[in-house]
Amino acid sequence: MGRNLQNGERLRPVDLARGHGLSTQAIRNYEEAGILPTAGRTPHGYRTYTSLHAGALRAFLALVPGHGHQTATSIMRAVNEGAAEEAFRLIDESHAQLLDDRRTLQAVESALRDLEPTTASEPGVRSEPTAVSGPRGTFIGPLAGKLGIRPATLRKWEHAGLVRPRRDPLTGYRVYDEADVRDARLAHQLRRGGYLLEQIAPLIAQVRAAGGLEPLEAALCDWHGRLSARGRAMLTGAAELEAYLRERG
Repeated sequence: MGRNLQNGERLRPVDLARGHGLSTQAIRNYEEAGILPTAGRTPHGYRTYTSLHAGALRAFLALVPGHGHQTATSIMRAVNEGAAEEAFRLIDESHAQLLDDRRTLQAVESALRDLEPTTASEPGVRSEPTAVSGPRGTFIGPLAGKLGIRPATLRKWEHAGLVRPRRDPLTGYRVYDEADVRDARLAHQLRRGGYLLEQIAPLIAQVRAAGGLEPLEAALCDWHGRLSARGRAMLTGAAELEAYLRERG
């Protein structure tokens, strides 16, 4: 028959660990990190836990998928130190970050909807603009400023194949035409979405060749799924944390 965790019965580290597939060392580490309240001790010095510690463990493990290990640790430490307002602030920051990530995804989708099919006779072939001060051409400084990044970042993206500016024949300066600006904007949004340069390069190459949204549909669908999973995990974490706060009184 299972233990009744509400009757004040003392629990060993193994009793907490067993139900979550953890090691007893992990339980001790969680206590030392402040994730669990300080354990009681037997006359012989052995740790003893209660239903309160079990609730703290459930709350922490439920918080991790939505907030990440580091933030979940900080939330639990704040609660156990009696600083509930700090815990709520950390939770608010995670929700704000999730909202920002959703807006980033929306911006990526908006940028892709603005893409126009390639008009060149062959995929990947682009016409060269004749002016660098008009809407079809810009230098590295103004483009970097528009994106809110450093010119060095654009040069790094060029090296990775994300953008392919031409050189002005008179000055030798890089000139970014409309397709380059599009590629830079997509790279910027995808980087904000957590994608690595080596993941972005083939996506942009496919967009250049196809001239449309299709190459990114799978990535965008996955991105939507990850954001939804985080949002739902935050709800689960909130429920377990609320239960723990009630038990703490």
